[in-house]
Amino acid sequence: MRAIAFALVFLFGLAASAVADDVAAAQGVIQAQEQAFSRGDAAAAYSHAAPEIKQLFPQADIFLQMVQQAYPPIHRHKSFEFGEARAAGGRIAQRVHIVDDNGEAWEAMYTLEQQSDGSLKITGCSLLKAGQAV
Repeated sequence: MRAIAFALVFLFGLAASAVADDVAAAQGVIQAQEQAFSRGDAAAAYSHAAPEIKQLFPQADIFLQMVQQAYPPIHRHKSFEFGEARAAGGRIAQRVHIVDDNGEAWEAMYTLEQQSDGSLKITGCSLLKAGQAV
């Protein structure tokens, strides 16, 4: 009985470690894109977008222009902090707390998906002013 309990605890620990690794990797991708936006590096920011996003925005400069217009708090901000994350089946949802250049608070929900080459790419981002109902 103890051996079974130990095995279950061990397997749970491995699973929790894998989820933590996935979340850390996702946060690294999001942070790399955020830093590319702050440098104005369209190509680097675009490199973190999933193929589905690249189909909608077939060039890096078009992608950057969309982010500037539709997601100004993502493009430029005073603070950018990771919140709660969930990972399952190669997909990750990561909440980010943002304060824009005007001092207004926002909540972003990034989604990422593991690609066939093992990399994580950003599949989407929804943005709400903090305190607004979903």
